[in-house]
Amino acid sequence: MPTDWPVSKVTSGQAWVSCQAEYNTGEGDGAALESLAFFSVVDALSPCQKGGVLRLRYQGKIASDFTDLVARVADIAGRMGIHKRILDLDSAGGQVEDAIKAGDVIGAGGWTIWVREGSVCHSACVFVLGAGDNRMISGKVGVHRIIRMSSTATTRAELNEELRGVYGRVKDYLERNGVAVAVADLMMTVPNRRLRLLSKDELQEYGLDGTNAAQDDLDRLQLMRRCGGDFVMRRDAFMRSFDSTCKKAGAGLDDMQACGLELRTQFGFPDTKCPADSPLSEFDRMADVEAVPDDAGAPPDAAPLDAGAAR
Repeated sequence: MPTDWPVSKVTSGQAWVSCQAEYNTGEGDGAALESLAFFSVVDALSPCQKGGVLRLRYQGKIASDFTDLVARVADIAGRMGIHKRILDLDSAGGQVEDAIKAGDVIGAGGWTIWVREGSVCHSACVFVLGAGDNRMISGKVGVHRIIRMSSTATTRAELNEELRGVYGRVKDYLERNGVAVAVADLMMTVPNRRLRLLSKDELQEYGLDGTNAAQDDLDRLQLMRRCGGDFVMRRDAFMRSFDSTCKKAGAGLDDMQACGLELRTQFGFPDTKCPADSPLSEFDRMADVEAVPDDAGAPPDAAPLDAGAAR
């Protein structure tokens, strides 16, 4: 069966793949990824298979090639059994339709999204941010009015009618990702040439920072079955404490992580029964990997790679 994976490259920005959750190490952002050919993505993610952790750093515009990037990395990560996935994002915005498509891929793939210090997430990028299972933000998040550059409107009434359908899809998207639809209403009031930065309080109020409320409901049911009620109660208590203690205004992402790693021991994490489900377990995975021989093989849930099955 021929490979159905059309030619694509990262042209609207720059992308890197790292197998480390931390970015302030000697590895930094990892290896550059430009070609999105099947085996190029396989080669980029193969070093991450052993540890089961990948961090995809992206700087640039939200466009169709960004959607391809996220979809193809998620596809290969799933085949390799890489379940700890971080999207380290820095984008001033782009196309709403592409942001929603990328967000749906992210929402189905268990991604954490970072906007680290010095990075931004503006305009259409906010829709990508909203799709993450968890979001950690130290950079700037801002919104403004959506405008379709291909519009043929000649009056405000025509423009409003044209945008009505777009905003309807945006609100549906926000609802299914646990984000307040008030974000779409706020966008309507901010001229496209300006930017409305959201405060920490607003990010939490709108459901754009921290745990995704929609995903959290599903996770709670699954965790209850898998790890027990005590685990869920301790996880909830940890998250509340993390939000109040570690997410201080001006705190860098690495400071938040260090705070969380120290804090979680007070709540009995990593849990002996469910270590992989414990908060910040991606950092434990990397510590464990150092003790595993290189010839130990792929994770047991990794599927064999077959280019003929690629999308």
